[in-house]
Amino acid sequence: MTQHEIRLTRADDVVTETQSWGRLEWMVSGALNNSETMTVGRCHIAPGEANPRHYHPNCDEVLHVLRGTIEHTVDDELISMGPGDTISIPTGAWHNARNVGTDDAVFVITFSSADRQAIGE
Repeated sequence: MTQHEIRLTRADDVVTETQSWGRLEWMVSGALNNSETMTVGRCHIAPGEANPRHYHPNCDEVLHVLRGTIEHTVDDELISMGPGDTISIPTGAWHNARNVGTDDAVFVITFSSADRQAIGE
């Protein structure tokens, strides 16, 4: 039987990036040295705020809403999402999320690369 290295990220080890619109919390990535294939994080967007429109040139993104209500724009399509909704965003698609609710919107974001790259407007 092959032994696999366990790479546990404790709550105290999450890397937080504070933004004007909310925050990103990173739990898994190549930069954190706990994956060679994926990036996993959690995004918080304050009521009435939106993250900047952007795309990922090197990976797909899957976004899963945990709390709140968002409008997610993918290219020219507007999609309303709430708790339990999941969207798969292909490599190169322009997108962003706007919190249209009254509480923080919280969602899990996963990427098909340990070196997630983002290009913004």
